[in-house]
Amino acid sequence: MLWPLRPRPAVVRGFDAPSPDWHPGHRGVDLAGVPGQPVYAPGRATVVFAGPLAGRPVVSLAHPGGLRTSYEPVRGTVRVGQLVVAGTTIGELAAGHRGCPAATCLHWGAMWGPASGADYVDPLGLLKSTAIRLKPLAG
Repeated sequence: MLWPLRPRPAVVRGFDAPSPDWHPGHRGVDLAGVPGQPVYAPGRATVVFAGPLAGRPVVSLAHPGGLRTSYEPVRGTVRVGQLVVAGTTIGELAAGHRGCPAATCLHWGAMWGPASGADYVDPLGLLKSTAIRLKPLAG
């Protein structure tokens, strides 16, 4: 997958998996941006949601293999059912992401499986540019 903002943005708030799932945490990452900045699909997907959700503009994509990604606050320029590929503009970044330490942030979330039993994952681990580092097994 590719970054949803260009140029490569600063990560201003990282992923903090809740444990268990219903506890507080940060189920995605916040990327610094500017209002009106284009937001791009990071990979091949189908648009499954584009519109307001709890008062915020949101776009959600379903990728092959059961991965779903979400982007907020994003005013979508895509429609439900539309197929997108890496680099397709899916909308524009809006101001107003609560809890963002920068003036404007894109909240990028990712999860495997259906929303009712989803396993949240760090979207940064999905990027092509992220090196995989294995830890040694304890003896």
